[in-house]
Amino acid sequence: MNITATEISKRLQKMGNKNDARFLQGFFKTGVGQYGEGDIFLGIRVPAIRKFAKEYNNLPLKEVLSLLKSPYHEVRLFALISLVNTFAKGNEIIQKKIYDLYLANTIYINNWDLVDISAPNIVGAFLLTRSRKLLYQLAKSKSLWERRIAVLATFYFIKNNQFTDSLKIAGILLRDKEDLIHKAVGWMLREVGKRNIKLAEAFLQKHCRIMPRTMLRYAIERFTPERRKIFLEGDDTR
Repeated sequence: MNITATEISKRLQKMGNKNDARFLQGFFKTGVGQYGEGDIFLGIRVPAIRKFAKEYNNLPLKEVLSLLKSPYHEVRLFALISLVNTFAKGNEIIQKKIYDLYLANTIYINNWDLVDISAPNIVGAFLLTRSRKLLYQLAKSKSLWERRIAVLATFYFIKNNQFTDSLKIAGILLRDKEDLIHKAVGWMLREVGKRNIKLAEAFLQKHCRIMPRTMLRYAIERFTPERRKIFLEGDDTR
């Protein structure tokens, strides 16, 4: 007998911890006017969710979609981990279905951890050998989370030593008003720098005077103290 989304949701709810839930409600900024406003946490840590997801590695996509629409954060996280796991072992037809399902339901991928755990390994992985035009549309979206998906999807490209799209999307988002975008872009610039420091520094030389301070600090985190000082002060870095 196949397990249903309802049964999985009930099991996850029983795994919750009220003290952890209170902590996570604050950590993920669920208060009025905050980026995670209204999100509901059960209080389950990620390793436990990952372990639980391995028990149901053949869950039908219809059931996963039902879980993705849950009001509970950890249930949505379970759904996304399930999609990532299925995508990794699936053929091209399965991967296309997951990619399409993911992009059709970004409204439910509505916190930074949900984006970060899924966008590189679904959107980025699918587009590695395909057109990335969609990412530029997402980078200009009114949705904070779709813009973050655009940035984080390029992490998969970076890991495959493809840096162009990360830098182009970073350029589009230089003046973004959201701190979570500043952090994401800075993180990707740092990852580029780990693999091609000249390319990363060239981008920073051009933009360090106008990019948000948080973005810059994330990008130069692994630079030497002397090099960080140069960029933070906006001196001539040539």
